Amino acid sequence: MGGETDLDQMLAAIAVDRRPGAYCFVTGRPELAEAAIATIHEDEGVAAVVPLDVARSHGVEPGFVAAWLTLRVHSALEAVGLTAAFSAALTQHGISCNVIAGYHHDHLLVPVDRVEDAIAAIEALRGDS
Repeated sequence: MGGETDLDQMLAAIAVDRRPGAYCFVTGRPELAEAAIATIHEDEGVAAVVPLDVARSHGVEPGFVAAWLTLRVHSALEAVGLTAAFSAALTQHGISCNVIAGYHHDHLLVPVDRVEDAIAAIEALRGDS
């Protein structure tokens, strides 16, 4: 079933879920591969997103600790403008964001200490907040 391509419709339906816990990126740590929630194969090596407690239990102290947000909107892969819209909203509030685009949803890694601000900024795109 195809997803929505109309930006106004996507924004009207946008909702945000927070995955419990905190997360971080690690690289060059193949022993953490099993714990990875997401991996990205880059020219420099494999980057993995792992739970913060797992990273720390392996002696990794990350520089960026993130909350994991999932956008609940049924957007088509070819939809235009959704990433720009939530990116602009976060930018207006000075919130950094690392995006992992999945088949069903976009996943956002935002600073854990700004998670509530990030959720509010994105949900404000609905226009009913």
